[in-house]
Amino acid sequence: MLIIPAIDLKDGQCVRLRQGLMDDSTVFSDDPVAMAARWVEAGCRRLHLVDLNGAFAGEPINGGVVTAIAAAFPDLPIQIGGGIRTLETIEHYINAGVSYVIIGTKAVKQPEFVAAACAAFPGKVIVGLDAKDGLVATDGWAEVSEVRAADLARRFESDGVAAIVYTDIARDGMMQGVNVEATVAMAQASSIPVIASGGITDIQDIRALLNAAHTGICGAITGRAIYEGTLDVADAQRLCDEGVV
Repeated sequence: MLIIPAIDLKDGQCVRLRQGLMDDSTVFSDDPVAMAARWVEAGCRRLHLVDLNGAFAGEPINGGVVTAIAAAFPDLPIQIGGGIRTLETIEHYINAGVSYVIIGTKAVKQPEFVAAACAAFPGKVIVGLDAKDGLVATDGWAEVSEVRAADLARRFESDGVAAIVYTDIARDGMMQGVNVEATVAMAQASSIPVIASGGITDIQDIRALLNAAHTGICGAITGRAIYEGTLDVADAQRLCDEGVV
């Protein structure tokens, strides 16, 4: 299982939100490239970037920062989400050195776009399913749909999606612990590997996910915990590599 540090970008800065609320953000750095270097030095093997402004605008806003991070660490797999609504945007990010693009809102509103993206960029597409009480939220979590996350995951099984990033909005940024039960349910809903996101607080959350990793959980995204020091990236990845729970 991979430990994947998150760098959330808002107005060119590295921030963390609580429950996805743009007006409830904490700025951790005004130098996202330096922040990326911090996690690389800690031994991370993938980075999770989110263009928060882009998620609301429906198009990349912090693309220049994403490109700068990709250029600084050309050998590091990077996944980016937020405002990815066209094949042209995906192509831009792939050409910039990004390894995976995360399709969220568009996957809910136009599921057929996921199939088209997977066909155009094989192995490069991740679907982001952000749920509140099991229902998928869109547009930077500003809208909650009537679509159940598990049902949507099953729809994408035959498209060639590389992974699903599953976020429990109620837990995100709240340091209340990961929702293992909901994450396991998502992993069991389809054959697509799941990356857990939202609520990871400390090493015990990593242990809990490791216990459930056999169900198809392949990674864990962590943000506030590593910024506030309640989780150490190197220690968490070492635990995952050893497989000791």
